[in-house]
Order: sequence, then structure tokens, then C-alpha cells
Amino acid sequence: MLNKKLLAVVVASSTALYGCNSDNDTQVAEVTVNLRIIETSDLHTNIMDFNYYNNQQDPTIGLARAASLIAAARDEVTNAVLVDNGDLLQGSPMGDYIASVGLSDTHPAYKAMNTLDYEVGNIGNHEFNYGLDFLETAIAGANFPYISANVICANKEGCWGTVQFNENMFKPYLIKETSVVDTQGNSQTLNIGYIGFVPPQILQWDKAHLTGEVEVLGITQSAKKFVPEMKAAGADLIVAIPHSGIGSSENPGDPWAENATFALTSVAGIDAIMFGHSHSVFPAARYSDLPNTDVEKGLLNGIPAVMPGRWGDNIGIVDLQLTKKGNDWIVDHSAAQTEARPVYDNTNKVELVSGEQSIRDAVALEHQGTVEFVSQPIGVAASDMFSFLTLVQDDPSVQIVSLAQIAGVKAKLPDNLSSLPILSASAPFKAGGRYQEGDASQFVMVPAGPLSYSNAADLYLYPNTMVILKATGAELKDWLECSANQFNQIDPSISTPQNLINREGHPTYNFDVIDGLNYKIDVTQPSKFDRNCEVVNATANRIVELSYTDEMDNVISGEDLAAKEFLVASNNYRAFGGAFAGTGTDHVVLELPDTNREALAAYISEQSQPDGSGGYASEVDPTADYNWDFKTIAATAALDVRFETQDSELADIFIANNQQRTMEKLTGVDAVAGFAIYRIDLTSEPARP
Repeated sequence: MLNKKLLAVVVASSTALYGCNSDNDTQVAEVTVNLRIIETSDLHTNIMDFNYYNNQQDPTIGLARAASLIAAARDEVTNAVLVDNGDLLQGSPMGDYIASVGLSDTHPAYKAMNTLDYEVGNIGNHEFNYGLDFLETAIAGANFPYISANVICANKEGCWGTVQFNENMFKPYLIKETSVVDTQGNSQTLNIGYIGFVPPQILQWDKAHLTGEVEVLGITQSAKKFVPEMKAAGADLIVAIPHSGIGSSENPGDPWAENATFALTSVAGIDAIMFGHSHSVFPAARYSDLPNTDVEKGLLNGIPAVMPGRWGDNIGIVDLQLTKKGNDWIVDHSAAQTEARPVYDNTNKVELVSGEQSIRDAVALEHQGTVEFVSQPIGVAASDMFSFLTLVQDDPSVQIVSLAQIAGVKAKLPDNLSSLPILSASAPFKAGGRYQEGDASQFVMVPAGPLSYSNAADLYLYPNTMVILKATGAELKDWLECSANQFNQIDPSISTPQNLINREGHPTYNFDVIDGLNYKIDVTQPSKFDRNCEVVNATANRIVELSYTDEMDNVISGEDLAAKEFLVASNNYRAFGGAFAGTGTDHVVLELPDTNREALAAYISEQSQPDGSGGYASEVDPTADYNWDFKTIAATAALDVRFETQDSELADIFIANNQQRTMEKLTGVDAVAGFAIYRIDLTSEPARP
């Protein structure tokens, strides 16, 4: 016999599952299906869990690791489908290696993905980087179909296969009949519609490959055309797979927007959005202030959506509930739940999965080829790039990054931003650590001569992505004021030793140099900001003689500079951090999917032109332009200002040949093992004006 509590549960369950007609003689079961959609995105040929730049296994990335999450996510539910969002064929050394040797076999990305039972793949912007012929050959190796609704053949003689002028280059959408099991254990059939999109900006980014060959429609423009067609063709639910970031929530009407995911939420008929492109993670707390956004459930404007980072560091999961009403399946968006599930716990530095050996085995040959490939030169440097002096004068290891960021931005600016001057913000990532034992190796040490991908990793340590900010001169002055907290305040009236570098109170990766502006730092003044850019001395003024010289050699300073708008090439870490003046979401005008390291490698290759005989006719020149310096101190005592750097013959020679101010290596002083102490003369003008 059932107890009263259990009986109540049974009655309640029966009431929920059955309804009665007016004669109360027929019971009809309500059919409910739970469906999980799993997504990978922006893999960029990171198939292996391996860092080719430092030749070490990397547990934080790779489809080999993500595959373990995919298997677990499938095991947790009855019904699951897997999709890929795009940006698969380019973006890691393996991608570049395969493009360099050509495709005589199945692309390694598909050797791996074909083992995972994907339903469909979307075309990303980086699929076009190696040209249309390479793309056509590559995707022929996929055991799953590709879609893209907004790429159109523009060649009047026709495009690949049987695609004719003005037709879609790819299937615009796919409706796939899918067998599922409902909550009562009965078999059902869902017609799942998938529709994909690529940013219209591919016409700009890959102009050399695409001019005269393709045209691109706007993302929302294509969605409004094809989604009703999909519904009419019998799609029970529609999953959008835009290779596109969130974009504007306040003004989502731009049909040519690169990032249009939020705009897609307003297109009737779309039930879930599996997006990507900007290498971010959604849902996440950083989006909690976005209007009409629920980061707990993962809803954008009421539509379940997910974005799973990049390089296989996350998978995306959307769980949907569908109920059959007559012949129609109804998706309860409010009951949906989304999740970006990581392969690695970055907070606690813990591996969450061990990875799938089957994936590693599938690409073992290509992996070994890539390891050998990264040792090959990408260019040649005209001079040494050592960071031994990076905290006391403008420095070649930072300069080359700034030059590369500016070049990378110029090539991808939309017309509405092209009139603004471009600056670059970059910081020294390897400048002696925290001045602790063992930190003396933490300097950039890339000598003049041939450069490889491993050198690019030494010059740019982190896998950040390119972001462009818009800021005024006044904001940039405060940005630099916070950066200048890198230095201790120097008392010009005492002769006892004073340490110049504020290592304990300011991490060196927050010592931004803004290239394109000229300025000096007055270290006799107190710092205006602390390490977190919180104001500590509102009237302090360390940044002096700040100016900008335009293309007509006009020098702009003072109030004119304060009011002037600039674009600043930076990275996603700095741009979205919001601590420095001029940063934060409100200042971001363009997010690029390219990493800063990729921009650096591309710049080195572009500047290093082969001479046709195995050598180079030109070299990349990283020489610092010395756009910043200290303000010379009018001291009333014999100043003894000191800094520390590596204690090595290499450092000694570099400092002797490159010092702009007089520097003297001290002997008989206490220093951390591996470091030397130098005295720097801040009372005399530098050798370079």
C-alpha cells in the first residue's frame, strides 16, 4: 500500500502527464523530449593538447581534451547532438604547417573530428585564410555537412562544384531528421534545423582570396530570409550557429555587423544560438550587466545561447525541453539551461580531463610534422630583442609588439574608424619576475638573426586576442599615469640609494607603453594611481610633455590632445579589464579573433622578404623609437637611483651598447641570485634626445 505522501506524488505526476477531454473518457499523454546540443568553436587547428611555441604539453587546450568533455556530456543525457561553429583550419602552428605542405590526405582536423560524430559544421572567417581551393579540398574530408547562409558566389562563370553565379557557396541550412527518446522512453522524430553564418568582413580580411569570387550578405539579413523557409520546410526547431560575437544589445539593427548574435535573438523562429568568433565564454559574469541577459540560465534576450571560448578550452552546452502540441514541437526557452564547460580549472590550476588518446593517435603524424615546422624561420631580425632594460627605457622587445599590433589593426579597420589615429598599448611580460631567486631567466632573449615561432612565443608570452579601443587623449594620460605606478617616488634631495622599480606594488605586465604618443615620466612626483588604477593622489602628475605628432608633422598637446580621439590596439585582457582609463566594454570598438602573437608572427614574415636564394632581402627592424623617457631630475644631492636586471655577459654587453642614460653596474652590493644592480643617472639628459 502506498503511504499518503507517496500517493500524493503519484497523483500529482499523473495530473501533469495526462489531460482529460470534456467527456473525461480519454487520456492523452503529453510528449516531452529533452535535447542537449553540444558545441565546439574556434578550435583553430588546436587538435592536440600541446603548446608548439614552447614544445610542451598544454592541459588547458585542444580537441583531444575537449573530446573527453564531449563524451561525458553525451553520457549524462539521452539525446545529444554535436556541432562545430567554425574557425577550424587556421590559427595554430599545425594549421600553418598543413597549409604549407598542402593537402595530400585528409586534413588532421577532420581526422580527429570524424571520430566524434558531428551533425554539422559552420564556416568561420578563418576558413578562407588559405584560399578557396584549399577550403574546398579540406572540407571534402569531413564526414559531416557544412552550412553557411550568407556567402554567395560572385563569379559569373560559377564557383566550385555546381555552384553558379548568385547562388549560395554552401548549403545555407540543413534540416536533419533525428531520432530521439522522449521522457516516457518512447521513440520520437525531430526535424532539427541548423543554419550558419560568417562575418561579412571576410571580404575585407581575405580580400586577396575573395575579391570577384564571393559576396557576403548580412547575418540578420540572411536569417530573416532563410529561417521562415526552414519553418515552412518542416523544421521543428532551429539552431543558429553564427560565427559571430554578441554585438550590440542597444542598437542591434546594423545588417552588416560583424558581431550579430544578440541581433539574431530578435529573428522569430530561432530556438537556440551556438555562437563563437570572439574567443570569449558565455554565459559568464562579465556579461551580467548586458541588457536582457540572464547569465545564470544563459539567455540572450530570452533565447538560450552559448559561446565556448577558443582552442578547445571549453565546450558549449545548451539543454532544451520540447513538448509536442498536436503535430508541432514547442521549445520552452525559459526552461533551457546553457553552460560553457572547461577542460581546465585555471583558478586552482587543476586538469579536469585527461584527454582522448584516440584523438592524439589520429593526428600523430601531423603533430610530429608541426613540431619540426615551428623550428623553421618565420623571418629575420635586424637587431637583438632583449628585455634587460625594458623597465628603464623604451625597449625593442616591446617595440616590435607595438609595431605588429598597429599593422594588424590597420589591415582590418572598418571604414567608420579608418580616420582615427592608431596607437598601440603593450607591456613587458618578461622583465625579471618579482626579483626572486629563479626569476633571473625571466627576460626576453631573442637575438638578431633568424626567427621562429618559438621566438614569437618568447616575445609575446600570452595567448591574448587583439582588441581595439577608442579613447580620448585625457583618458590615455590617466592610462599612462596608472602605468607609471611601476616606479617608486624618487626624492631629489637625498644621496642614499633609492630603488627605481616598484616590483612589489606593480606587476610589470601592467606597465603599458603607449606607442604613438610621446611623453616623459616624472618619478619625483607621487603616483596618481595604485596597481589597480584606483586613485590615491588625485592631484599627482607624473606624465608630462605628452604629445602626438600627426601625419602632417603637427604636434598636438595640451587641451587639444586631451579632447582628441584615438584608436588603441591592445589585447582582450587589458581591453575588457576596465581598470585603466580608456579601457572597458564601453571603449571597445572592434574585437579581432586573431591573437596578438599571430599578428606578431605575420608582421615578422611581412617585413622579412626572401631574396629568392634562401636568404632575406629585408629584415624586421625592432629598434625602439624611444617615445617615452624619464623627466630629467634637477637634484639637490648626488642621486643614487638603482634598478636590477639579469647578471650575465649577454646582459652586460646589451646594456653597454644600448643604454640611453648612463648606467653603471655595481659590485659589492647584495642582490638576488642571478641579478645585477645598476645605477642609472636621471640627472643628466639621455644620449638620445
